[in-house]
Amino acid sequence: MADDTTASIITLQQPRPKRAKTPAERAKAYRRRKKASVPALPVAAQVSTPSEPENVTPVTPMPPPTVALRGVTPSRPRVAPILLTASALALAGVGMTMNGWFARSLGSSDIAGWLFLAIGVTADLIALVMPSCAARLWRGPQRAISLAGWVMWAMTFVFAVTAGIGFASTNIADVTLARASRTTPAVQTAHAALADVMAARDRECEGGVGKFCREREAAVNERRQALDAAMRSVEEVADPQTDAAIRIVAWATHGALKPTDNDFAMLRLVLLALLPQIGGILLMVGRSTK
Repeated sequence: MADDTTASIITLQQPRPKRAKTPAERAKAYRRRKKASVPALPVAAQVSTPSEPENVTPVTPMPPPTVALRGVTPSRPRVAPILLTASALALAGVGMTMNGWFARSLGSSDIAGWLFLAIGVTADLIALVMPSCAARLWRGPQRAISLAGWVMWAMTFVFAVTAGIGFASTNIADVTLARASRTTPAVQTAHAALADVMAARDRECEGGVGKFCREREAAVNERRQALDAAMRSVEEVADPQTDAAIRIVAWATHGALKPTDNDFAMLRLVLLALLPQIGGILLMVGRSTK
């Protein structure tokens, strides 16, 4: 019994003989090996694209445009428009003060003076703002309104200039007169000499007109002429700006131009009256350059 059992166990553990593969199984195994030998494609390549018609030419997509990024410099306010605007406002303030003062001085009463002052200040405000408004309207379709604005500006400008002329001429005349009437050492000396000769003449002529009385009278006339000359010299230096300007012009032109005192006085008067009234033009230029 024992021998039979051992023989039976050995027989059961022997491997079974391999069965020959059929041609279909061999082909299937060949395809499996071939597929395993091919490297795996990326996921993007494995996505199938829809078939295109044979007659349609494929369109190659254009690459996206390259945008060069440049550093953006923050805008800074320009200095010239700011300075022009500030100058315009400063001149406007000066012009309003001048014209208001002179207009108020024309009133015969307080109420009339304040009314004149209101007219002068209002005219200056119109002359300041109107050029900018008229220029903006001219660039638009409202040119007729712009022309009306320029006409209004011309009226107020002429009014403001005349008021400025009155202010400047009044103050210049007062200052010149005050300087001309001041007493200098030369004037004091001439006054003292005239007083002495007049006293001597009076003593000599008490007994009647004679030879010595006539001599004392001639001395009084000479001293009076000396006093007049001293006072004229003071009047000549009462306006040193005019005298200096005349001498500078004559020196610069080698004597070709010799303006008189009246010429320079008129030029100065026009400039003093005109400059405070150009604030509106400066404001227009400053706003257009921004």
